[in-house]
Amino acid sequence: MTVSGLFDIQGKKAVVTGAGRGIGRVLALALAESGCDISILEINMDNAEKVAAEIEQAGRKALAIKTDVTRVTEVKEAFAVTKREFGRLDICVNNAGTCIHEAAEDTPEENYDYVVDINMKGVFLCCQEVARIMIPQQKGSIINIASMSGSVANYPQKQAHYNASKAGVVLLSKSLAVEWAPYGIRVNSLSPGYTRTEMTGIAEYLLPQWKELIPMKRIAEPKELVGAIIYLASDASSYTTGSDIIVDGGYTAR
Repeated sequence: MTVSGLFDIQGKKAVVTGAGRGIGRVLALALAESGCDISILEINMDNAEKVAAEIEQAGRKALAIKTDVTRVTEVKEAFAVTKREFGRLDICVNNAGTCIHEAAEDTPEENYDYVVDINMKGVFLCCQEVARIMIPQQKGSIINIASMSGSVANYPQKQAHYNASKAGVVLLSKSLAVEWAPYGIRVNSLSPGYTRTEMTGIAEYLLPQWKELIPMKRIAEPKELVGAIIYLASDASSYTTGSDIIVDGGYTAR
């Protein structure tokens, strides 16, 4: 196989959760551009349908399925529809996530549950369901979007529940990688640093402080995560499982 062939994912079938905007949208479009059909699992159907239309304009098949990743019945149905339409699933990118900046001592229980349920429970439910498809195939790549916040406590914003949930995603990915290695399923996490999206846009006042703490002195553009996602989705990473790839401009290396 040629070097370029290692990264070939032409014809693969992929799920991307939370692909209606931000990082998820960019990753879904990148996978489609690389030749994948994409199933978008998204709670906001207006956004999902717009991205699905972009994928179809690029010549690939797209599904837009309304899914609350914290609801097991909705997750089961979404993956069942995807399997029925695509016949198989080769790649699953669990990207859906959320963040609330608030002091730990002032965090209401409902906010804790909201953040942890989406960021960690949602990832687990989607991993569980896609594994039930991939195990009979004896092959598949699951990529869970964590965060550099799973390795460090960010400053100056207060987001203890978010950080804990992303650390959970990293260790969940490692644990599932060990459990499912005998089935040919690879599970890895991708941990972005500060990235220019709608989510970071609401905290724009923090950008000057963030940039000072980043050795590269800038935040990432979503497209700068594409190389890592294609690597993890393709046979180029055939011996990579249980890894957390941090793409953060050097933030966690300080």
